Amino acid sequence: MWQVAQTRAQGAEAFDGDVPAAPGMSADDFRPPWWLRNRHLQSMLASVAVRRAPIVRRARALLAAQQELILDCGEGVRLQCWRSIGAAGGTPVVVLHGWEGSAESLYVLSLSQQLYERGFDVFRLNLRDHGETHQLNPGLFHSCRLAEVCGALRALQRLTDQPLRLVGFSLGGNFLLRAAAQARAAQLQLARVVAVSPVLEPHATLRALEEGFSGYSLYFARKWWRSLRKKEAIWPEQYDLHELRGTYDLRRLTAELIRRYTEFATLDDYLHGYAITGQRLASLEVPALIITSLDDPIIPANDLQRLARPSALRLLVTRRGGHCGYLEQLTGPTWAEQKIVAELTLAASGQEYRSEHAGELA
Repeated sequence: MWQVAQTRAQGAEAFDGDVPAAPGMSADDFRPPWWLRNRHLQSMLASVAVRRAPIVRRARALLAAQQELILDCGEGVRLQCWRSIGAAGGTPVVVLHGWEGSAESLYVLSLSQQLYERGFDVFRLNLRDHGETHQLNPGLFHSCRLAEVCGALRALQRLTDQPLRLVGFSLGGNFLLRAAAQARAAQLQLARVVAVSPVLEPHATLRALEEGFSGYSLYFARKWWRSLRKKEAIWPEQYDLHELRGTYDLRRLTAELIRRYTEFATLDDYLHGYAITGQRLASLEVPALIITSLDDPIIPANDLQRLARPSALRLLVTRRGGHCGYLEQLTGPTWAEQKIVAELTLAASGQEYRSEHAGELA
């Protein structure tokens, strides 16, 4: 089996020279300039505010064309989506953000603009309680709310009358891979799925946030609290979070919210509920690509070995890239975005994307 524990512990700085001859790696590996090799820098720059102005400027056409959709996802659930109609007959692509991101996240806008420029019909979906959508549903967001994401995809399917292409980042990639794995049962017509740095094993991700660089857990805790305060203000009869104020421990906060506001008996039950390891992807029939890196500080790469390997699933595993990073410069398309655009463009023309040196995990 493929061993990556030592590689991850050393971090990106330990890698020099050529790509090691390991299964899942390829000569097509992401090679950032020396000053962008640090995995934390890659991860943090993906969402840093200094990049917003040029990305928003490039996305002006996408934003000018956008139309708000409030999707009926079944059982009274509503989710917000922003549609930018591409060229006549454009192929529909759904782009989904990560946890505490939104349809306005930089990585979402950057990729969506590139797809829009190429004639794709782009749908930027917001998960429950993400963006400015806390008023749409009384129930609190959690990561096992897969049924409503499938409901949103069915609503978009009816609207476009075409098979959907899906692209998700981090938790968004996790959601879309789970949706694709049950596409037949959920009556979803999907043409392709691409997931960048998807959450694999939530238990491992929580431990990585607890034991790694403290800035990540604080970053997510602060963003989560901003969201929770909005939810409490809009639905005061449903939520009283006074006792949890000042709790920035992600494990404790998650456990308390799960206990109070969900059907899960324990934190372990909840975390297991959205893992994609084990046999969760075994039923995958939709062509799917996972793009992820060995040096991701949030998604331990060892868990790649625990994925089911249906023939529909391909993995592109790089040495560097951080978490949803893949920056080759501070501005302009990222390496991962270029891969996604190539994948979807060729697939839309009836071709298959194949890297000349593509590898497979053992």
